[in-house]
Amino acid sequence: MKFSHEIIKRGFILSGIMNIGGVLILSRFFTNNVIPKIDPAVMSNFGLLMIVLWGCVFLAVSQKYEQLKWLIAIFVIEKFIYGFTWTKWIINNDLSSVYDQDKMAGLFYTIYGINDWFFFLFFLLVFIKLSKATTNN
Repeated sequence: MKFSHEIIKRGFILSGIMNIGGVLILSRFFTNNVIPKIDPAVMSNFGLLMIVLWGCVFLAVSQKYEQLKWLIAIFVIEKFIYGFTWTKWIINNDLSSVYDQDKMAGLFYTIYGINDWFFFLFFLLVFIKLSKATTNN
């Protein structure tokens, strides 16, 4: 599969939708008290709001990503941090106890890191592609 402009644009849009929709749906529009209780340092309602804000940034960049190589590098770092944080959390916590408290919170903690690792790789590939294009010009 060719990593075309259209596929990359759709990847940015999907990332934005995942951040915005995932948080709003699984947090029940910030009324799910279990998500912030489980990991208050990262997933407070403020933290969840910032994830939604990142989603808005991904959507905004989708049309002009080719001119924003270094911003894409920041996305790579941001997704790495969330993915790494989730991996540490998964290793050190009992996910089944989260499901026992709230199914949507359990689903949130199941998928958020997988989503972040996936988009870490996506943004990294976009950054590499843009870097190669810069050196070829």
